[in-house]
Order: sequence, then C-alpha cells, then structure tokens
Amino acid sequence: MEKVKEKAPKVKKDTWEYKDRSYYLTGRKEPLTYKISSRHTTRHPLFWFDPEKGYNRELRYASNQKSVFVDEQDGMVTLEHIIFEDGTLFVPKEKVQLQKLLSLYHPAKGKVYLELDKQVEAEDDLDIIELEIEALNAAKNMDLEQAEAILRVEQGSSVNNLSSKELKRDLLIFARRNPKLFLDLCEDENVMLRNFAINATEAGIIKLSQDNRVFTWASNGRKLMTVPFDENPYSAMAVWFQTDEGLEVYKSIEKKLK
Repeated sequence: MEKVKEKAPKVKKDTWEYKDRSYYLTGRKEPLTYKISSRHTTRHPLFWFDPEKGYNRELRYASNQKSVFVDEQDGMVTLEHIIFEDGTLFVPKEKVQLQKLLSLYHPAKGKVYLELDKQVEAEDDLDIIELEIEALNAAKNMDLEQAEAILRVEQGSSVNNLSSKELKRDLLIFARRNPKLFLDLCEDENVMLRNFAINATEAGIIKLSQDNRVFTWASNGRKLMTVPFDENPYSAMAVWFQTDEGLEVYKSIEKKLK
C-alpha cells in the first residue's frame, strides 16, 4: 500500500521591514519624559488578543529576549523601560522586538502615540498643499460680493470697513490658513444669502426686531418672517429666501440694493 505523503506545514514568511523607526505622542504632547507600559501589571494591563490562538497574550519588553510575548520568553529577562523624550522615541532597526511591540501589539498605539510614517506624512503634506492651491486659486478669482460673504463668516461686521484690496488680502490669508473651511463655504449657497440679508438690514431695507425674532420691511413695518427659536436670524432668513414667498422678497430687495 502506497504511503500518503504528509504535507509539510506552511512556514509564514517574515514580512517585517528592518529599518529605523520613530514614534511620537499624540495631541501635540511634548513632555520632557513620558513612560508607557513595558510589561503587564494589575494596574496597567498589557495584553494583545491573538486572533489565531483566540485569547489574550501577555506582553513584556525584555531586551535579552527574541519575543515580546511572555509565553515565548525563556530564562532570565532583562526588563527595559519605554520612555518618550520631548514627545518622541527613536528606535533603531537593531531593536526589533521593541519596534514590533510598539508598531504591532501595544494597546497605547493610536491612543497615546503613533508611528511616524514618512511616506504617509509626505502624502498628507501633498494633499494639504494641493488643497491650499485650490483654495488660493478660488480666492484669487472670486468676485468681491462672494469674497465679502465668505469673509464675513470669519470676521463678522468688520468686513464693512475693509477696502477692496484689504478684502482680497484677507480672503487669500483665510484661504491659505484654512483651505478646507474656505472651500466648503464656497460651495455653501446659504453663505451668500446670509450676507445678502445682512446687507439689506444694514442698508435699511429690512429691519430685525431687538429680540432678533422678527424681520419686517423697514418702510412700513410689515412682517416678513418670524425667526425660529434658537436660530441665527440671518441664517434663518437665508433659508427663507429659498421659499416661494421668500424668493419674491429677495427679488424686491435685490432691486433696492442696486
């Protein structure tokens, strides 16, 4: 009878990249020194759930061991602290186990610290730069009416005192400092309508009551709309302008503003 050959167990290929790695504390924290757990204690549990084995495995960083898992460590262990200095920690490629603990297993990763990935960081920087360019180009080609509407969100009524050159300058600065918000405001039609309502009020065409609840025609006091409770009156007016009744009022105001 011919013997059935047993299949040799598959050996997992080590895909770990041997290189120097750096880690940094999240939330812009840069204390002189900051220590994270390097071994399991009752007060500071240090486990990693192994999906293949189906249970939590205890972690421990020992510089004389080949593994960070306690169940794979043998003999005497040389325990080491894990300390960030000025918010960062550099780990050379020779300290493979410490790198693996920090990059793969430590539960504080993503909460207390992150690994510095230069490629991802470069991609993020590129995205930010491209966003800034898009925002600056939009600001450069924007007409003064829209520029005033967007800048009013940032500066409030002080835009009324700006010259056209000052308006353009401040708009470009705003676009550069906060390109995402700037581009979002460019797409928000309510920003223009809100500014329209403010200009109409400042021009004395419509009037807002002292309690910020009712808009009326300034000429005869006839009520236009009641502001919903706890809403910004000009934001509410911007939404109202998009109704059939509000659109007629908008067209009337537009003629008076010209």
